[in-house]
Amino acid sequence: MRDAYNLELDNLRAQLGDMVQLVAEAMELATRSLLHQDLETAEQVISDDVKVDDARSAAEEKAYGLLALQAPVATDLRIVVASLHAAESIERMGDLALHVAKAARRRHPEPVLPPDVRPAFERLGDVDVRLARKLERVVRGDDAEAAKSLEDDDDEVDEIHRNLFTVIMDRDWQHGVSPAVDLTLLSRFYERYADHAVSVARRMLFVVTGRMPNHSASDV
Repeated sequence: MRDAYNLELDNLRAQLGDMVQLVAEAMELATRSLLHQDLETAEQVISDDVKVDDARSAAEEKAYGLLALQAPVATDLRIVVASLHAAESIERMGDLALHVAKAARRRHPEPVLPPDVRPAFERLGDVDVRLARKLERVVRGDDAEAAKSLEDDDDEVDEIHRNLFTVIMDRDWQHGVSPAVDLTLLSRFYERYADHAVSVARRMLFVVTGRMPNHSASDV
């Protein structure tokens, strides 16, 4: 009986891992559509968002079933509750990738990004996808080292976001108000995506180890 229950918990974490894989691919494709005015790829991200929504529903159904039928306690209970929160945050990561793709579609065939900020957004996309790939390892297997390195990647995203805001607000900005608004929102989407990834990693690792990444035992 206990073996079957443990298998159900493992299956729940596997479902969350599959969700993270979906949102990593979504952000990778959304960034490609943004950088290359790729309407077909943008449409793919938009249409595939329903898969993330369905995956969240399935994970929540599994978690509520465990709560109702198994009455988990201690670590098992924390895992189930954390999984409910994680499913919500991972879905939001998918929504943020969706917003990026919609921006690319809205401006098509015109480029959304002026040439001087393209490298920054290319870097934002790379780091966000890297964050999501590491998060998948954390969700599937309590990878403490991956969880710790997510913090550094998130710091990099924050720095790029701050630098972009400085560029947009500079008196020498030549691209007008509308592009400035687009870029501010887009940069924020990438920043929030990274924040959600770090939040999920912290929560999933904490419920198992009792320690937050980058925190000593005395800090908890």
